[in-house]
Amino acid sequence: MMPNHSTDILFQLIKSLEKAEKRHFKLYIKRSSGNEDLKIVRLFDAIDKMNDYDELVLLKKLKDVTKPQLSNLKSHLYKQVLASLRLLKSTDSLDLQLNEQFDYAHILYKKGLFIQSLRVIDRAKEIAKANQKINVLPQFIGLEKRIENLHITRSMLDKADKLAVETKEVLNHIETVSRLSNLALKLYSWYVQHGHARNEEDEKDIRQFMKDNLSSDSRNYTGFYERLYFYQCYTWFAFIRQDFLQYYRYTKKWVDLFIEQPLMIRVETGHYIKGIHNLLNAHFDLRNFREFEKTLKMYEQVAETDRVKDHDNFRIQTFIYISTARINQHFMKGTFKEGLSLIPPIEEKLQGYHLFIDTHRILVLNYKFAMLYFGSGDYNRCIDYLQLIINEKSNLRYDLQCYARVVHLMAHFELGNDMLMESLSKSVYRFMAKMKNLTKVEETMFKFLRQSIPLSPKEIKPQFQKLLDTIKHLEKSRFETRAFAYLDIISWVESKVYNKPMSKVIYEKYLKSKRRK
Repeated sequence: MMPNHSTDILFQLIKSLEKAEKRHFKLYIKRSSGNEDLKIVRLFDAIDKMNDYDELVLLKKLKDVTKPQLSNLKSHLYKQVLASLRLLKSTDSLDLQLNEQFDYAHILYKKGLFIQSLRVIDRAKEIAKANQKINVLPQFIGLEKRIENLHITRSMLDKADKLAVETKEVLNHIETVSRLSNLALKLYSWYVQHGHARNEEDEKDIRQFMKDNLSSDSRNYTGFYERLYFYQCYTWFAFIRQDFLQYYRYTKKWVDLFIEQPLMIRVETGHYIKGIHNLLNAHFDLRNFREFEKTLKMYEQVAETDRVKDHDNFRIQTFIYISTARINQHFMKGTFKEGLSLIPPIEEKLQGYHLFIDTHRILVLNYKFAMLYFGSGDYNRCIDYLQLIINEKSNLRYDLQCYARVVHLMAHFELGNDMLMESLSKSVYRFMAKMKNLTKVEETMFKFLRQSIPLSPKEIKPQFQKLLDTIKHLEKSRFETRAFAYLDIISWVESKVYNKPMSKVIYEKYLKSKRRK
């Protein structure tokens, strides 16, 4: 189980530092070597050695520091760590470099060196435009206007007109990108909270939302960021509606945009690795086995690049996404027992990354761990992981909360816990009805599980056949696909009908599908 996140921001910052970053901080701070700075080095070392933040322990270690002084000291240390990181990371970050150029231009302006300031501005604007960093241009143009308005620089006579036109173009571009990125974020937030569309009412709402906010004509968008956020909007729109073919098309466009403009892979690495993650999910949902394997290999190569390995956020993101993909690969093949070997190393890494991983990711991984144990026939361990989801108090992924309860019920059915089944089935049914999360597949499942409690193994066999006949025709219904995406119910029922392990049923389907493709 994941430890609680410490809420102390200084503790979180220090715990996020790599060895090289800690070493750089010590060198950076010792240049000033004032008495106050020596105190913050001691404070830094004391916090660095802590597993959990404890202010009382700190005060005991720093005997010459009072409680009121500690607050000021922590604030000073926080700023100094950030200043050290800014210095260390500036060569790796185009955003930091452009901000630095603006600072230089502003300093030169304040010194009255207007021509030098304008030269820095011109160079910075060229770099920003070449890397599609249009959002930083207004501050440079604003400083340029200030110089041109207040001082005679002997610039070209038409400079004022050119600046006016440039300002208008930049602001129009920023407005478009801002609108598209806001829409993409809202759609993604809707999914994180609710999951897939549950019914026609959800479908109608999300379609109206898109119609009110976005034209479907991508020809209106020609810039990199306009296209990126446009593709993201339709990626989330399709995924929410469980239109997995459209989901695949737009995740492919998302990734291909970076292939077309490889310079942007370094500039927007986070969006690139998230795009590949969604492309992998699309291949998984469509059971594109070969393309899934090719994309996963490519993703593993991306994860080994210096750009990803040397950046905390990118390294953690790719770890989460690749771990998820490797588990999904076992789901597709039915190799659940082989997949169990992935869990311990993933959990070990999660312990190290726990300060930086959000609750949503943990919920998803716990559900996938539970499903590996369910498919392997270890229902007790499956229940342990499901309990972590069921007991989670956050208002995230109502769909996962619901399906965790469904699988929990099925695990108890497999264990033969008849005494629990009746009360559990009523409890789960009430929860899902309250969340408006019941599909025909689930209603049929609940009915079957409730009726099966008093039946003997001989009596239950024909009931499984009836259940299979009932749910098989729902497999192609879009509002029912969610049930099959979260749990391969058909394969589970087939395993009972044909007296085969669920893993073998899925593996045989995998081989058959692979031969066909």
